[in-house]
Amino acid sequence: MTDLEYPGHDKRHVWHPFTQAQTSPDPIAIRAGRGAVLYAEDGREFLDVISSWWVTLHGHAHPKIAEAVAEQAKKLEQVIFAGFTHRPASVLAQRLTALLPGNLNRVFFSDDGSTAVEVALKMAHQYWRNKGQSGRCKYLAFDGAYHGDTVGAMSAGASSGYFSQWENLMFEVTSLPYPETWEDDEEVEAKEAASLAALDQYLTDHGEETSALIVEPLVQGASGMRMCRPEFLKAVADRLKTADVLLIFDEVMTGFGRTGGLFACLKATVTPDIICLSKGLTGGFLAMSVTVCADEIYEGFLGEEFDRALAHGHSFTANPLGCAAALASMDLLLSDETRADMKSIELLHLERMPRLMNAPGLTHARVMGTIAAIDVDVADAGYTAAIGSKLKEYFMGQGLLMRPLGNVIYLLPPYCISDTQLHTAYDAIEQAAADLL
Repeated sequence: MTDLEYPGHDKRHVWHPFTQAQTSPDPIAIRAGRGAVLYAEDGREFLDVISSWWVTLHGHAHPKIAEAVAEQAKKLEQVIFAGFTHRPASVLAQRLTALLPGNLNRVFFSDDGSTAVEVALKMAHQYWRNKGQSGRCKYLAFDGAYHGDTVGAMSAGASSGYFSQWENLMFEVTSLPYPETWEDDEEVEAKEAASLAALDQYLTDHGEETSALIVEPLVQGASGMRMCRPEFLKAVADRLKTADVLLIFDEVMTGFGRTGGLFACLKATVTPDIICLSKGLTGGFLAMSVTVCADEIYEGFLGEEFDRALAHGHSFTANPLGCAAALASMDLLLSDETRADMKSIELLHLERMPRLMNAPGLTHARVMGTIAAIDVDVADAGYTAAIGSKLKEYFMGQGLLMRPLGNVIYLLPPYCISDTQLHTAYDAIEQAAADLL
């Protein structure tokens, strides 16, 4: 098979995600990536300003991570993780927990963000069951939350609107109003007060029946980069602690520097009981996730009988190649160079966003660390907004990999992106507003 033949085989045999195959154009065949740029088989180049679904922290094909994976592959590519362990997993768990706040010291490895969330939900449920409180079966989330595509994760994210086809499979999760905010939002305090009042009433009525609340801290990703303030999260955490309800942070997207701190929990100065991490964990090289819990949660599973254990696992749990990639990515993340790059991205966002607010049809600018977003003011707002596909096609024509979330244009670039490259993306957004809006 030649390089030019394989896209045809893809069309015949591959089922792509989040794609209506009957109406979508043929997928673009990518032959290589380097830094923030993807190279297509047909010679085109695309500047990746969304980190390929938010995973590629340091850019494509980073040599240090590639070398770490290659070296590990020469020694151990995989071993069952039940009854066995290996150095990359043990070292990664130690280094990761050293970065997290409080007593988040116990690491459960799995495969992706959805399963990290699934583990957290099961962990919270069984924790209370092991404590003799089997009636704690209720869960809380926020309107618009998206936590993944497995059944438990879909249940927690049912209000996102992505999962209507499977609603009869999901269990009930109560959604609280989410106080999304943006630059110069004069109503943010009122929205926060309303959300906290709803939480207070729920905890009064159902606190003793509730296992946990799950939240995407500071930024709700898939529902449109909807942001909230750190002080709101602190108020939520205080109420849950008083009510003895567990707090789960879904940092699948916000982790590893995206919000301006190493983790959103650190930026918000809130220590959850359980935290879910994935996406940037391996720098985008391999699928891996972790669910990290407090010592107290872990100790609730100890006992003489197996039925107290967490009977959950995956074939590739703690895959050594993934662990090696994660360790190399962590070295890069903690370097002075990467920290400077992250700050540079944030400052450029803050410089260019006010200009976008002067463009026609754009509103609600918001920045959180290396994440920036702005809304297109249209009547059919939301993920299925018609303007989204038009903008995606427009940006692809400009050599930019951008996937607007319906009427939400966002930038979430790899940390290696240059100022010049990021300015190019902003210039394209300004031009799109002039041409399409």
